[in-house]
Amino acid sequence: MYTRRIFPVKGVIKWTRRHIFLFLILATIPVILFDILHWKWLHIPWLPMGVLGTAVAFLVSFKNNASYDRLWEARKIWGGIVNTSRSWTIMVKDFIDNTHTKEHVTDEKLQSIKRELVHRHVAWLTALRYQMRADKPWEMHLKDTKSNAEFREAYYLVCEDEIPIKEAIEPYLSKKEYDEVFAKGNKASQILGVQSRRLKELMDQGLIEDFRHMEMVNVLAEFYTLQGKSERIKNFPYPRQYATLNYLFVWSFILLLPYGVMEGFEVIGDRVLDELALHEVQTDIMHRVQQFIAKHFVWFSIPFSTLLSWVFHTMEKIGENTENPFEGGPNDVPITDLSRGIEIDIRQLIDDTNIPEPYVWQNDIVM
Repeated sequence: MYTRRIFPVKGVIKWTRRHIFLFLILATIPVILFDILHWKWLHIPWLPMGVLGTAVAFLVSFKNNASYDRLWEARKIWGGIVNTSRSWTIMVKDFIDNTHTKEHVTDEKLQSIKRELVHRHVAWLTALRYQMRADKPWEMHLKDTKSNAEFREAYYLVCEDEIPIKEAIEPYLSKKEYDEVFAKGNKASQILGVQSRRLKELMDQGLIEDFRHMEMVNVLAEFYTLQGKSERIKNFPYPRQYATLNYLFVWSFILLLPYGVMEGFEVIGDRVLDELALHEVQTDIMHRVQQFIAKHFVWFSIPFSTLLSWVFHTMEKIGENTENPFEGGPNDVPITDLSRGIEIDIRQLIDDTNIPEPYVWQNDIVM
């Protein structure tokens, strides 16, 4: 789900089409009152509207920057998970051997232990991404919002919504570990706890000596740190006072905008009428057409108001849809794809079998 794909123009129009129709209606009503019913007093000077628009633009920019910072921090965290997972696998591959064992362990058994540790790490990745995809009260609830739900149905699916977590994790854990993990709350933390306990058992058997054990435990501690950073972004929302007030300010500007631009377009029409009065015209029909357009030039404010409203609202909506980078939007951090990429990479490092295929991109959207 991140921005390595080109967002289709038709997707943007479909995503915002309901608001485009609403902006057209909001821009048309005051023009009807102004031009047809001759309520010429129904307008707002452009100067205060310009000041309000500038203030709203700054607020929208602030929100979008803050939302992007959350998105980029989340991406850096998962980049750290990718790199540390490879480091963990290299340690598993090279640190576990018969150098310090009292009883020789066969190569098949060693390979089984390495596969166990790597598979358990994949289980941790799976549990973490499911925790990151869980719904929070302050999130957009993309499955419930009509426009977002239609966009998801048309362009992409979220794996975590289609496959239950138990089914996704079960292949990577033993029955005993599976029951232990799902009896607790934070499943990702429990899996790392099981992983640490297993390292202690391997050290007691002499398969890992003290220094190597310490290094591998440090890597597990790093996984806890990266998990905690992900949970911090997931569990702490963008401050609601900024989000709510920004939304109100944008809509205040959108509602007032048509009243601020009508008089300006009428002035343009009056100037055209003055120009027509000063010059001779070639044909009477052409003269009448130009006069008609000039008299009703205020109607050209409708597409102008609609366009400005759409720009401000869409930018505000982009910030709103970016502030929670794990909820499953088309521009979120692609933790599903990253997890599958890590799994393929680390399982190939230990020469594992039955390695899954990469996820298939849907309409150039990576989840």
